[in-house]
Amino acid sequence: MDTLVMPTEVIPEPCALPTSCVMPIYKSPRDYQAYRISPGDTNRLALVFDPTIAGMSLTYCVEIFDVGGKTPPNRHRVAVEMFFVLKGAGRATCDGKTVDISAGDSILVPPNGVHEVENTGSTRLYTLCIMVPNEDFAELIRSGMPVELDAEDLAVLERHDARPMSL
Repeated sequence: MDTLVMPTEVIPEPCALPTSCVMPIYKSPRDYQAYRISPGDTNRLALVFDPTIAGMSLTYCVEIFDVGGKTPPNRHRVAVEMFFVLKGAGRATCDGKTVDISAGDSILVPPNGVHEVENTGSTRLYTLCIMVPNEDFAELIRSGMPVELDAEDLAVLERHDARPMSL
């Protein structure tokens, strides 16, 4: 049996030349700008990275659903959308198939899948949401109404809710 050997890239010393360094883009939750796409929406989207910031066609945001909140049914022609549940409980539906979701669960919605996410819990639902390619998602979010992240949002995003209390 033949063994497949993958070529490995030799990485030179870090930043041998100042012009060869690729600097990562860093943001903290206090840098995120949140929006409601429409005034009556029951969810907010906090942009983390988008094509303007990242220089590539993706949108990465945190979607925050109020109790009872949900997205309208929607679809994307070419984009794949992924969700990772940070906190809370809800329900995800895609093309008529529904699953209950909670912290740690992941959802991948293929292009053209008609989908929605709904908060069915007694607290806010927080999901990381990544769309590749962007397919004008970031532009839609930014066209909405800017809103502030409150103390509860920042506690989740900064992971204060997960830290043990000191003795």
